[in-house]
Formats: sequence, C-alpha cells, structure tokens
Amino acid sequence: MILVLPQKTYVAKGLKAHMQAMRVLFSAVVLTVIFSGLLLGQEKLSATEAKNHVGEKATVCGTVASARYAESTKGQPTFLNLDKPYPHHIFTILIWGSDRRKFGKPEVEYMGKRVCVTGKISEFRGIPEVVADEPGKLTL
Repeated sequence: MILVLPQKTYVAKGLKAHMQAMRVLFSAVVLTVIFSGLLLGQEKLSATEAKNHVGEKATVCGTVASARYAESTKGQPTFLNLDKPYPHHIFTILIWGSDRRKFGKPEVEYMGKRVCVTGKISEFRGIPEVVADEPGKLTL
C-alpha cells in the first residue's frame, strides 16, 4: 500500500512519531511472545517421558520410590529415584554432597512423596537425571 501525504512538516513529523511508536509496540509484542514461549516451553514431564528429553530444560514429576545417601561415595551424592526403585529406576534426582545441607535429609524428607524437579535433563548410564543444587528446584 502506498500512502501519499501532503508535504506539510507537521504531517511528516506526526507520521514519523507514529511509525516510531509502531516500531516500539511491535518490538514489545515480539519480546512478549519470545519470553512467553520460553516460560511455557518448560514442559511438565513424567519420569518415564524424561528419557525423550535429554538435553532439554524441563520439570519432571513422580513419586520417590527409593532414596539413598551414598555418604562414602565420591561427591557424597543423594539419589532420589522416581516411580521405580533402584536398580530398576527410570529417573533420578541427584543432590551432590556439597549441596546436601541445603536440603536437610532429602532421602527421608522426600521418600514416598510426589515431587517435581526443574532443570536440565542429563543422562548417566542410560538413566535420565536432573541435578538439584538448591531446594527451589524441587517442589512437593
């Protein structure tokens, strides 16, 4: 569409201001869509579905079927296995010993409870896992 306007200065200035306002509005809309997509992009997955999302950031939910604090193992990890107990576990929440004090006794507190963990899904020996380094990543 071609818009023909009189060559009056006040019209040109008004059009210029209008176009600038439209650019700002367009930018705001684009940014809103991008950030909404990022926030909504965090899917809520079951422990079983997590294996199909390795490398992605997501929220994984399930019931803690087994839990173990491996105090004498390097890094003193705590393992919270969702939906199926070790050694048949299908998803693990890993809390390293250096972060453990933030959680209290997670192997006791979360055992048998439905929890969700948010973070990047990685894989260890074919089992998907998320490392929880702060309590805010876990919800009951």
